[in-house]
Amino acid sequence: MKFKVPHTLVLLFFLMMFALALTWVIPSGEFQTEMTEQGREVVVPGTFTEVEDKEMLSPLSLFTVVPRALADAQGIIFFVLIIGGALAVVRETGAIDALLGKMINRYGERPFLLLFFAMFAFTAASATLGMAEEYIPFAVILISVCAALRLDAITAIGTMVIGYGIGYGIALMNPFTLLVAQEVAELQPASGIEYRAILAIPFLAVGFHHVWSYARKIQADPSKSLMKGAIATPASKSHSYPEMTTRHKGILLSTMAALVLLVFGIYQYSWYLVELGAMFFALAVVVGLISKLNMNETAKIFGKGASELTATALLIGFARSIALLLEDGEVLHTVVNALATPLASMGAEFSAIGMLVIQSILNFFIPSGSGQAFVTMPLMAPIGDLVGVSRQISVLAFQFGDGLMNMIVPTNPVLMGILGLAGISYDRWFKFIGPLIIKLLILAAVALVVAVWIGYS
Repeated sequence: MKFKVPHTLVLLFFLMMFALALTWVIPSGEFQTEMTEQGREVVVPGTFTEVEDKEMLSPLSLFTVVPRALADAQGIIFFVLIIGGALAVVRETGAIDALLGKMINRYGERPFLLLFFAMFAFTAASATLGMAEEYIPFAVILISVCAALRLDAITAIGTMVIGYGIGYGIALMNPFTLLVAQEVAELQPASGIEYRAILAIPFLAVGFHHVWSYARKIQADPSKSLMKGAIATPASKSHSYPEMTTRHKGILLSTMAALVLLVFGIYQYSWYLVELGAMFFALAVVVGLISKLNMNETAKIFGKGASELTATALLIGFARSIALLLEDGEVLHTVVNALATPLASMGAEFSAIGMLVIQSILNFFIPSGSGQAFVTMPLMAPIGDLVGVSRQISVLAFQFGDGLMNMIVPTNPVLMGILGLAGISYDRWFKFIGPLIIKLLILAAVALVVAVWIGYS
């Protein structure tokens, strides 16, 4: 009997069971914490102690954690549902299809340029603005473009997620990861940007080569697609494209204005999910008015679009459940301490690579970049001082471990949300992204060793 890979929700539930089991066998422990001048809580090196009276989590926690996790991740969940409704209204007008028709006419013979510039844009936005959840609205559009070019959903989402992961990995001035880690490590904000900018070239080259090689393979032989046998999402079904009308142009201009406002609001006013969700809801109302849909029609389309992403919302909640169980079991600090202690006995080059390995492993347990920085950097920075690894290199190891692993760890709610929206099961995605992660981690290790040799600080 042929083995059938379980549904992604089932895989996540198995990981929840594994996380619960870890809380039973790993001793609970904690570091003392202190508040920085900026009001952020960080751990104090050398203060780790095991909790004497360990409280075992009940097996019932496996079930009670799910509604708690859904509530904890409500911001991104409702953001995804609102985006689903808003984009459904925009799609209903035919404006996106008309735009795709024009793009296919212009770039149909040059998919290389289309995919490269898309990945470059995602990388740049993540490296500077720290964008991640904000890419979710682009998934449907990119899938539709790739479908018209005889490419599958994995090519589309690969272009997006690899750009996002590399952007976080080489972060030039990402406010959510780089600047937080440098603050904890007592470095100048955005310092060391020159070396990271140089690293962007080989990392982007390796990432794009991976996507383009896969794209060429399935264009030549569609049967080699990793999506073979999967149920196509609405966006991945190719069809004819309408002519562009004045009304379509008005809708597209409104949508473009919303996206420009999105970037401006994030950069200038630190907008996040509440403001962005409100903006997309307003976009749905405006588009409904421009397209002359009556209120009832707009409401029905919005509700249907949101309902199509219910499974995606559940994936996000289940992914958050894993980290929540580990937090409840108070084992995160124990894992960090156990991984970090051996570094003190290694040479500079091996310590830098060891930091990369540790940060990569911890990204499974702490998928939040900022959270990982607050927990690990107060430990990694002083350990680096002892073994001859500059604090700038310690931060770079953190960036690589956090950013690159964001593309593969199933505890990352953004990744699971995008995969759910695209209809890509986790096992298919793992087959695609796994080999690239190995290549990028090797490249990251080389970059860290070179950083030690050149005295990067």
